[in-house]
Amino acid sequence: MRDAYHEELDSIGEGLVEMARLVGSAIGRATTAILDADLKLAESVIAADAKVDDLQRDLEERAVALLARQQPVATDLRIVVTSLRMSADLERSGDLAQHVAKLARLRFPDTAVPRDLHATILEMGQLAQRLMAKAGEVIITKDVDLALQLEQDDDAMDLLHRTLFQHLMDDRWKHGIETAVDVTLLGRYYERFADHAVSVAKRVVYLVTGEHADELTQSEGRSGGDGDA
Repeated sequence: MRDAYHEELDSIGEGLVEMARLVGSAIGRATTAILDADLKLAESVIAADAKVDDLQRDLEERAVALLARQQPVATDLRIVVTSLRMSADLERSGDLAQHVAKLARLRFPDTAVPRDLHATILEMGQLAQRLMAKAGEVIITKDVDLALQLEQDDDAMDLLHRTLFQHLMDDRWKHGIETAVDVTLLGRYYERFADHAVSVAKRVVYLVTGEHADELTQSEGRSGGDGDA
């Protein structure tokens, strides 16, 4: 019974890794679609989000069944509950990739992104994909140090987001209100996607240590300070 129970726990983790892989791929393909005005690719991203939703529903059903059947305590309970929260983060990430693709479809055959912002949006898309790949790796390895790095990596996304706003607020902006709204939305989608990747990593920290990531970094900061004194 215990072996079957832990196999079910492991399968929930595998489902999370698969979700992370799918949404990471989705944001990369959606970025290509928005920059290249690729309608076919945009449609494929939009349609593929159903698989992420199905995975989340399946994972939730298995997790709830496990809670009802096994009534896990302590660490095992933390694994199940934290996995449910991670699946929600990943599902929302998939929705955000879908939003990017829907914007590409809405503006087709034109592109929603002015040529002078292509490099910035491309960088945001690539960074979002890397962050989610790292979040997937954290789920597999349970590496707390790697998980804590994601928040630092996310600083680069925040910087890119601010760069977009600097362009929008510039008196030389010449692309009109509709494009300004599109770019504002895109910036928000990528920023939120990165936030969800960080959230997944933070939940792994809690799963492994029983402490929230912010509390852990604060305590480490205090320990480091005491050691230097």
